[in-house]
This record gives sequence, C-alpha cells and structure tokens, in this order.
Amino acid sequence: MDAHPSDLTREIAAVAARYVVEDGMEYGPAKRQAGHQLGLSAKAPWPDHLAMEAAVREYIAVFCPDTQAAELQALREQALVWMDRLQDFQPHLGGAVWHGIATRHSDIHLHLFCDDPKAAELSLLDHRVDYQPGTATGWRGEPVDALTLRSRNNTLGQWVLVHLLVHDHDGLRGALKPDALGRKPRGDAKALRALLAAGTH
Repeated sequence: MDAHPSDLTREIAAVAARYVVEDGMEYGPAKRQAGHQLGLSAKAPWPDHLAMEAAVREYIAVFCPDTQAAELQALREQALVWMDRLQDFQPHLGGAVWHGIATRHSDIHLHLFCDDPKAAELSLLDHRVDYQPGTATGWRGEPVDALTLRSRNNTLGQWVLVHLLVHDHDGLRGALKPDALGRKPRGDAKALRALLAAGTH
C-alpha cells in the first residue's frame, strides 16, 4: 500500500473502531479483524491503545451520538449495582464503561482486590450467581483470574457480560496509576457515582 504509515495507522484504527462500537470487540481482536479486512501483514503500523480510543470516540461522535449517552448511563448504573454487591472486594470499574466510550454492545469490566483470590468466587457461589471461570490479562500483562457472568439490563432490554478480574489486594495501588493522558484508568463506586451525577462521559 502507498499510504504513509501514520495514515495507514489511522485507517486501521478507523476500521477497528467500527468493530469495537458495533460488535463490542476488544481492541486486540478488532485490530486483527481490521488488518484481515485491509489485507495487512503482521508488520503493519498498528495503532496503540490511545489511537484506538480516539478512533472509537470519533466513530461514536459520527455514527451514534444520539444513542450512546443513554446506553453508557445504563451500563454505568448496572456496573454500580454489581460494585455495591461486591463492595467487600474494593471493586473498581475499568474499560469502555469507565472511560465513557461504551455502547450497548460493550461488556462491563470490574477489577476486584482481595487477599484470598478465591474469596470473590466463593461469594458468587454463596449468592447462587452463575459464572464462568477463566483468565484475563492484567494491566501489567500478567494473567489474572476472571469470573464472567451474565446480568440482565432492563433499560437496554438485553443481557450484558460482566467480567470480574480478581487481583491481589496489594495490586490496588498500581491499578490507580494515571495513564499516558494523566487520567485514572479505573474508578471506585464513589467515583462512578460522581460521573453519573455529573452526566459526563
């Protein structure tokens, strides 16, 4: 292709953003799908996380500005319900719902912090919550336990996947380090309530 790398990076991000917004894909799979669609090799100038987020915000602004705010609020309210239920594990919301770029196709990502990594799982069992155990990648690139459950969102009229990523209690400080833009990458229930009250993205 003749496109300058920066132009190609933006093109990849724009195509991938559509998969993120319309299909609820994570950034990694969305970029791979975009690369396949564009016929690119593994050496293509892939967009980083911030470039992807910018492309997703642009896509939302162009294609779904009238619906996204209400869908985001519904997901944030649903996340808060689960954060209150799991308050013993210091839940922090991350991902698209926290950053304000979620749509009805997005999953909810909650990070839990506890001394016993099995405590959260036992709590779900005690409350007869069906879940699927698995693993996910933490913010340091390390594998962490992940518990995935389905939760009904009556406002959206659909089921939403809620991913509970279980970390050691000592990992909380690292989870709150500002990102490259100086933002908190995750927030607790108090911070989420502030966002809901302010009506901000």
